[in-house]
Amino acid sequence: MPQLLRVQNFTVSSDGFGAGEGQSLERPFGHADPGALMSWAGATASWPNRTDPGGSRGLDDYFTRDFAHGIGAEIMGRNKFSPHRGPHAPDWLGWWGEEPPFHTPVFVLTHHPRPSFTLSDTTFHFVEGEPATVLEQAKEAAQGKDVRLGGGATTIREFLDADLVDTLHVAVAPVELGAGVRLWKSPDELRDRFHCDVVPSPSGVTHHLFWRR
Repeated sequence: MPQLLRVQNFTVSSDGFGAGEGQSLERPFGHADPGALMSWAGATASWPNRTDPGGSRGLDDYFTRDFAHGIGAEIMGRNKFSPHRGPHAPDWLGWWGEEPPFHTPVFVLTHHPRPSFTLSDTTFHFVEGEPATVLEQAKEAAQGKDVRLGGGATTIREFLDADLVDTLHVAVAPVELGAGVRLWKSPDELRDRFHCDVVPSPSGVTHHLFWRR
């Protein structure tokens, strides 16, 4: 089977923003409340950071469990990895501590390359290049599995504009941000290239599933 480039569990506000304005060390999502955006996943039984028993089952839990299924590498933008602009802070190793949630090679798009490093079973590579070139690197590292396009919204748009994305799962949360980093003004923007199913969840989010026409 061909290797796919997949967007999974990417959450946007009802007005299409994946993050707010003013990202900083203290506020990775800018003025957006990450809890309001991601509460649908955090409430599930399969949420990896859950410390108490319980959690919801059903559709939201399915998508949470499916996050890593068949994934061999991830591509992410610089601002998903770091709040810093310009050259990398050499002691910054990401938001995720000693056990990043990726468990695969991760390719960070940046105009300021730095040496690769490994935390647990995740190796971060810092690469500069066109989306197609980076995707080829990620596919090689994925060893036959699919590649996840992790975001943020600007990075997803770059790969959409290059016509490289095969499937997308976007969860639309019932909150408005008004400004920030926008994925779309309307999901209808993608219907010329993708089939789409829209599935509401009892949690209040609406899951949009896209696959190539």
